Amino acid sequence: MKEKILIVEDAFVEADYLRLMLTKAGYEVLGIAFSVLQAKEMIKQKRPDLVLLDIFLKGNQTGIDLARDLGEENIAFVYLSANSNEEVLNRAKATQPDGFLVKPFRERDLLITLEIAKYRHQHSTESLFRKENTLRDKLSAIAANDEIWGKKLLAGCRALQSHFPFDYTVAGFNADSALSGPGISFLRIGYDEYQQIGLPELQNISGLSSGELTRLMRKTSYDDKAATFSGDRFEQICIEPSLHKLFSNIFQVRSCLSSPLRLSNGRVFVITFYSRQPDLYNADHIGSLNRLSPLLAVGIEHILRTGITKSVDLPPTKRNAPPDAADPAARGGFEGIIGNSPGLLNLFDLITQVAPVDTSVLILGESGTGKERIADCIHNLSPRKNKPFVKVNCAALPATLIESELFGHEKGSFTGASDRRIGKFEKADKGTIFLDEIGEMPLDLQVKLLRVLQEKYIERIGARDVTKVDVRVIAATNRNLEKEVAEGRFRLDLYYRLNVFPMELPPLRERLEDIPALANHFVTIYNQKAGKKISGLSKKVLEAMAAYNWPGNIRQLENLIERSVLLTKGTVIEEISLPAHPGKDIPMVIPGNETKTIHENERDYIIAVLKKCRGKIWGSGGAAELLKIPPTTLKSKMNKLGIRKENIDWT
Repeated sequence: MKEKILIVEDAFVEADYLRLMLTKAGYEVLGIAFSVLQAKEMIKQKRPDLVLLDIFLKGNQTGIDLARDLGEENIAFVYLSANSNEEVLNRAKATQPDGFLVKPFRERDLLITLEIAKYRHQHSTESLFRKENTLRDKLSAIAANDEIWGKKLLAGCRALQSHFPFDYTVAGFNADSALSGPGISFLRIGYDEYQQIGLPELQNISGLSSGELTRLMRKTSYDDKAATFSGDRFEQICIEPSLHKLFSNIFQVRSCLSSPLRLSNGRVFVITFYSRQPDLYNADHIGSLNRLSPLLAVGIEHILRTGITKSVDLPPTKRNAPPDAADPAARGGFEGIIGNSPGLLNLFDLITQVAPVDTSVLILGESGTGKERIADCIHNLSPRKNKPFVKVNCAALPATLIESELFGHEKGSFTGASDRRIGKFEKADKGTIFLDEIGEMPLDLQVKLLRVLQEKYIERIGARDVTKVDVRVIAATNRNLEKEVAEGRFRLDLYYRLNVFPMELPPLRERLEDIPALANHFVTIYNQKAGKKISGLSKKVLEAMAAYNWPGNIRQLENLIERSVLLTKGTVIEEISLPAHPGKDIPMVIPGNETKTIHENERDYIIAVLKKCRGKIWGSGGAAELLKIPPTTLKSKMNKLGIRKENIDWT
């Protein structure tokens, strides 16, 4: 028996047409609802397996309002709509639909979309439970080992990272404070690298005494169940003095997810995850936490029973540490991606989540941010890594040739087709295809691409038969696709078909702390190509690059370093030609006498900033604020590079 379907559509003719098509295909249609209120009553009485949902309905509530309820009830739903404006699309996207049909559509489009929606809904639910079961096994093993308290919690945090991504996490008894007694916190400072923040470190960072921190703790409220705080809600809990406000100020976190764990003795142990992203946590995270809470509580009790005296001071630890600190994930499958900025670390997390499955990925970002490199990583970390990886730049192909390029053609199918041609999709069979600049694809070809993605076969131009293909699709664009859809240049249903797992790459101006490592990386590359022995860049050059807006992002930085390597006559790049960019003042870089090696480059840059801030690290006007990195990260770098404030010449 096929799924039970509810139609929510206020146009009777269209709704009845849908009913006829579904009944003919063997689906059980529970009825037609013409408003959100009526739909809610029918859902309560009959509970459908899937809802076909029009966005715009009569009454005060829209299909988007109903979609939120469907998500909470774990009922699959597919939107029905004509093209909408950008604001509506963003709101609809936030509800995470299982499919999207653009009116008018063929009967075959409807049936295929329903099959895909069913698969996606079941797959996402089953995948989530598989991940949770795996996490249960990991946490049980961690709780049972003989490690000390701090190491056990660190291992637990690592295991939780892929489920509840965080930049900072605090765990401890609510009544006794997460800052004293058996409590501990970790700051993420690299890929799979965490630094413990204890009471002494927090006192040093904040400038507050132990008593002042304790008073802040007592002013910090926690819900009696798992809860998320994002956007305005997070800002609201940060208005009055509290630990939330403190962590927001010193670690730049913008959202949090907390879970109280009630132990058998009645005490409440609280785990709170903080993120620098303002809208990271959602209802799915709460659901997972609620399901995992009993296991987490048992694990905490087991750790407590096995003995704990105090938090043990742990150095920053990293699994599979690479030889080059500038490339923290070089051995984790992220070869060639340089940096440790929070936005990049979040990207690594997303790649590790999506690479093992066949989900379509849409990579978004400005030109020059490295979208193709991210696609390489996804393919190389996937089960298809030993199969073909075919790349297509949609913007570089003439509109008259792109169909033949993608799907192939038969001999004699059109003027000039002197031979049979195998298209890119067929060449990528069993592997991955990367469709770069997908936003440039003509509308008529978008329809054909959508059908290939849905029906899993291609038709060569001039062929009588179809050819089955098994291809994973990764698409990329520097365009705002919601805007393109709203203005009629991109199909809404194709957008939703591609946008299963979106990944947005941060521009270089939001990764300023990565510039020294990136610059040195490119110096090394072009040293080898040009046969030069340039050791690094002067601190004036680094300061100028940090002040620049980088409209061309990493590609622009690479080109400028290549040019500078060729033009530099000495062993240090003393000046760099930064082109003017509207609205941004670019400082002149004057040759100086500073010299530094690649390994000293970052050290001297930090010292220069410390001098500018007169040694101040924390708080407003401090070096960490100027460098746009957490103070603890700066302290870690200073320790690593042997920088001591008492040894700096302040003149």
